[in-house]
Amino acid sequence: MDVMDRIREIVEGNPVVLFMKGTPQFPMCGFSSRAAAALAQCGVKFAYVNVLDDPEIFENLPRYANWPTFPQLYINGELVGGCDITLELYERGELQRMVREAVEKAGGEASAS
Repeated sequence: MDVMDRIREIVEGNPVVLFMKGTPQFPMCGFSSRAAAALAQCGVKFAYVNVLDDPEIFENLPRYANWPTFPQLYINGELVGGCDITLELYERGELQRMVREAVEKAGGEASAS
């Protein structure tokens, strides 16, 4: 499967997915750590992809949605943004609503990948 198809499948197959460096339990950069922590505080499970484990995704994800940096948060198949945007949404209380609605719409919980 082409890497862009794999990315699309992950993005569209999970109501909430964070492409990050490392994992939520063991983040490998501060930006990924803060974005994952904000999502965890929302109280729903979310999918994640450790881009350091997949060089093809690491190299091609910036082209997928024309967003050059990591982490990248997708909700309902749409790019939300990186760490700063994720934290701003969390601080305003919008991220909690967005992820809760996305997961409920999908019929349950997002699964970690």
